[in-house]
Amino acid sequence: LKFFNGFLLLAVLAELIEKFVSHLSESRTDCYFSMGSYKAMDADVKKENLSSVQQLGVEMTVRYGKYLNLLKEDAENGLCFVLMNCEEFLKQQQRTVMSSLCCLQEHYAGYDWFASSIFLIMSGDREKTLTFLQQFSCLLVSAFLWLPRLHLSMHLPVTTVEYGIHPVYFCSAHHVEMLLKAELPLVCSAFHMSGFTPSQICLQWITQCFWNYMDWSEICHYIAICIFLGPDYQIYMCISLFRHLQQDILKHTEA
Repeated sequence: LKFFNGFLLLAVLAELIEKFVSHLSESRTDCYFSMGSYKAMDADVKKENLSSVQQLGVEMTVRYGKYLNLLKEDAENGLCFVLMNCEEFLKQQQRTVMSSLCCLQEHYAGYDWFASSIFLIMSGDREKTLTFLQQFSCLLVSAFLWLPRLHLSMHLPVTTVEYGIHPVYFCSAHHVEMLLKAELPLVCSAFHMSGFTPSQICLQWITQCFWNYMDWSEICHYIAICIFLGPDYQIYMCISLFRHLQQDILKHTEA
């Protein structure tokens, strides 16, 4: 019964965010970025076409999805299809930058945890996942939830792109630090003494879409809340996590 209720709630959530994003993407006032036109590549995409980092990410995602009873045996090819098409789709809105930095190469250096999360929310349906991501890409919140969305993006000033620092770092993570001083001064002091900034932790959390930090249901809540209520809730989520971890942080500081 518990599994059935969980699966039912996920199906409702998937349909809800799908319809919500579809509705917003049809409104000019809500579209912050252009969606462009893109037709999905051939469905026969193999894992070998991906980088070693992406291949490892696919294996972890599929293993986790099967553990949650969300994916079937053929899910790996479906996820590869989504990742390859997302990369090709986002290339349409990228600029060329000459740099030796690994984060400024043609391909996004990390793994696409957000697209993988949506793939799980959609229960491994690659067409629904890709359609959702294409529509989602025109909304402002996509810049904060989906980090590869702004990789080498033409929507950013050239100087910002050349620095190789994602806007999530100097927007969301910066505001977390400002709020932390007011809301949790002891935690803020603990980080200051350690020589390690809260923004580094936040960037790690956000980049990985809180995988390995929160339970699956909480990850779904995080994505849904930010989509429905706005990207500023990403900041509030980080603050609430620091509040939850406050005693552990202070204990480690004393030790």
